[in-house]
This record gives sequence, structure tokens and C-alpha cells, in this order.
Amino acid sequence: MALSVPCYSTHPSFRNAGLRRKRARSSGAAPPLAAGLHLRPFPAAGGRGGGGGPAAGRRNPFARLDNRPRVAAEPPDGLAREQPEAPGPFLDSNQENDLLWEEKFPEGTTVTELPQTSHVSFSESDIPSSENTELPVDWSIKTRLLFTSSQPFTWADHLKAQEEAQGLVQHCRATEVTLPKSIQSLIYWLHPALSWLPLFPRIGADRKMAGKTSPWSNDVTLQHVLMSDWSVSFTSLYNLLKTKLCPYFYVCTYQFTVLFRAAGLAGSDLITALISPTTRGLREAMRNEGIEFSLPLIKESGHKKETASGTSLGYGEYESWVIQNQDNLQMDHRPESVVLVKGINTFTLLNFLINCKSLVATSGPQAGLPPTLLSPVAFRGATMQILKARSVNVKTQALSGYRDQFSLEITGPIMPHSLHSLTMLLRSSQSGSFSAVLYPHEPTAVFNICLPVDKVLDREVVHKELTNCGLHPNTLEQLSQIPLLGKSSLRNVVLRDYIYNWRS
Repeated sequence: MALSVPCYSTHPSFRNAGLRRKRARSSGAAPPLAAGLHLRPFPAAGGRGGGGGPAAGRRNPFARLDNRPRVAAEPPDGLAREQPEAPGPFLDSNQENDLLWEEKFPEGTTVTELPQTSHVSFSESDIPSSENTELPVDWSIKTRLLFTSSQPFTWADHLKAQEEAQGLVQHCRATEVTLPKSIQSLIYWLHPALSWLPLFPRIGADRKMAGKTSPWSNDVTLQHVLMSDWSVSFTSLYNLLKTKLCPYFYVCTYQFTVLFRAAGLAGSDLITALISPTTRGLREAMRNEGIEFSLPLIKESGHKKETASGTSLGYGEYESWVIQNQDNLQMDHRPESVVLVKGINTFTLLNFLINCKSLVATSGPQAGLPPTLLSPVAFRGATMQILKARSVNVKTQALSGYRDQFSLEITGPIMPHSLHSLTMLLRSSQSGSFSAVLYPHEPTAVFNICLPVDKVLDREVVHKELTNCGLHPNTLEQLSQIPLLGKSSLRNVVLRDYIYNWRS
């Protein structure tokens, strides 16, 4: 059954509709682990949750954006997926989960069960055509990772002061990693940095920001100061990217996200920028500024289209013709609206975004707040941040009684380099065996589309040119690959005997 995905709307009525649909489902399902809630050991046999595992776990029915039919049946011991409901207002999976947790489990509630991801199994359509020792590259930003293993995550224990200092220094200087790899895997750079405000995600963040102190919202002078500092940081990042000292970075606004990638990454020999989601108004404004771009997911993009009368239309004219003649297209705010900008046009895009009046909200909790800049390397005006990690040891029921199950939860804006670094680390520390559930920021999943490639790049040349970009060589190797996930992103990963299987 094809699934039509509406826009990334955050209107209050949409959120309430999402809650009503969710509450209508079985109330006996064990919810997923919520970040920040206290964990307790598994209950005794016969207690809540029993041995049923996560088969009835709730899942965002709109999380899969590729509009393909779902598999009719899946193994009973796998992570069961619920049948999608009729298309309705779209909610970011994390935003929807937040609403559910706030509605169903008030503060102070304890969780007594973890998803038993170590028993994940896959249907045929989810298993790669051949087993692989590496995961496919995933350019979406994750908000949460939950790893489970039969072995403890000892590296996640409290670090010694000397170890933490060593890891931070090695990261800043991009020197060879010795100890501890864990701290380097969790580091990212952020601007602006306001500790009392959640600065990622920005799409749909009004509810979380409501009631927070924002002295700039009604102070035009302060807004100009913030935007001036932001423009300096943004330009600094682009210059680092252009000189291949930064591999990639994200610009997260309250309406859309931009992924800038250095030449050599994702199979492209030019700097690229992907923008998602977009609207017709934004695209027209970009076109008026002379920015050349394409819509890679629109049918026959990059080609000329013949109208019924035989008139040949250019690409921009074709988009306008489609919108005027097919009311059901409605690609605005959807993954299909993703825009690709390449080469010198990315510099024009930089200037366009700096001067774009609609880049910053003029009302609401995000009014006057510049977009969030996220980068794997330091840049002017950036603040070093560390992803939150916590490990948990619980008891799970087995045929012979109880066994230990160890879990590691990572939260924050988890970028591609962090995901790859963590899987490399756990591959070694967990002796080639672990499971993971990944929670993507849905509007960024479309960054995994395969872009048109003009020529095949020489990997050795790419690695040599990007040697000083601040990434581990193995991570650089992965990010150089052509994306294969399309509009999806990694959601479940199982490593067995050093061999990966995954579900998107």
C-alpha cells in the first residue's frame, strides 16, 4: 500500500490528532525507552511486559518516507511494525515520541523494560543482497541511539580526568587517536550555544522552547548582534569546507535543514548542498538570486519536458507547469521537495541564506534565534559539545532463568561521523556482536538519496585531498561512498560475528 506523507507540520491541531491516533491503539504495548527516565531491572516472570519483547512496541506510522508497500508479514520474534494508518498529519518521529511520553508517562515514572534489540530479525526485503562488514553511509542526523549487547559497555563508565583531557586535546588537534576513543566519538561543534535552549532539532521545536527565556525575541539590536555572529560562523564553516579542512556541516533552521558536503564526499567531485524540505516560495527566491539548482527526486528532473501542445519546457518552467496543472502533487514540505545545489552555486547559496529574511522566525518561541550550525570540526564561534551517553545493566528472562543484558543510550545531534565512530568502537569492544535501534530526525533522511555522478572519483586522490579534514581514515572512506539508502535511513542494525545486517 502506497503511503502519502503530508508536510512536516507542527500545528497544535496536528499534534493532538497524532495523539488521538496513538491512544486509540492497544494500551498494553510496552513503550520504547525514553531518554532521561530512570531505569529499573526487568520484572519477574508474569510481570508487566512478560517475555513478549517489543513485538507490540509503538512506532511512528509515517517514519518510512519512500512510499513503498510494506512487507505483508514479518517474523514474530522481530521488531514488529504496525500497519500504517490512513495518511494523516505528519509528525517527526522524535517529536511524536516526546508527545506520547509526556502524555502517557508523567515525570517521575520509571521504566522497567528495555527493547530487546539483541533478538532483532529481518524480513527478506530488509536484508542486504550480500552480508557486509560495513554499514552503508547514512547522512541523516540521529537524535538517539540505543545499543544492546550481552557484554558490558565498560568504556562508557566514568572517564578519568586525564583520559577525558587527552581525548579532547587529540580531537581538537586532529592527531592520531590513542585513548580514549569513546570521548572523541561523542564530540561535536555547535553555534549558537545556549545551554537552557534545545538547539536541535529546530523543525517542530516550538513546543520544547515554549516558556524558555529568550531576551532577543523583542530586542532588534540583540537580534542583529546574534545574526552578525552567526554570519561569521557560517562563513568560517564554508571556508573550511572549501579548503577541505571540514568534511561537512549542517544548517538547521526552523523550517528546513541544509547539508553542505566537501568535494569528494558522497561520490561528488564538487561541493554540494542539499536543502530539505523546501517550498515553492523558497525555490523561486533562490532562482531569483541566480542560484542554479535541481530537484533530484522529481520525475524527469534535469531533462526537458514536452507539454500536451508539444512546447518544450526548461527545468524551472517544467516545475511551474507541473504545480499549476497537477494540484495533487503537493511536494512542498515533503521529501520530494529536496533541492540540490552544486559547485560555485553553493557560495551564492551561502550569501542568499545570510541575507534571507525568512531564515529566522519572526514570531513564536524561536523568534529572532539564528539557525543552528552543526559540524564535526571546530570553527569560528563554535562551542565544543559532547553527546550524552549512559549505560544500563538489566536482567532479561531466558529459558534457563535470567541473563544480563547491557544497554548503551546515546542522545543528542548524532552526525554521520559519530555514528560510524561509535559502530567502529563497539565492533571491537563488544567482540563483533551488538544490536542497535536508531532514531533519525525524519526531515534529514532524504539526504541519503543518490545524486547524479558525472565521473567516478579516484578514492586515493579523494583521501589524500581530505587528509586534514579531521575525520578518521575509515570514517572518511565510508563518507566518500555513494549513498544507497534513498529517502530512508538506518533504523535497526544487528552485528553478528562481525557481519552487519540492517533495516531502513
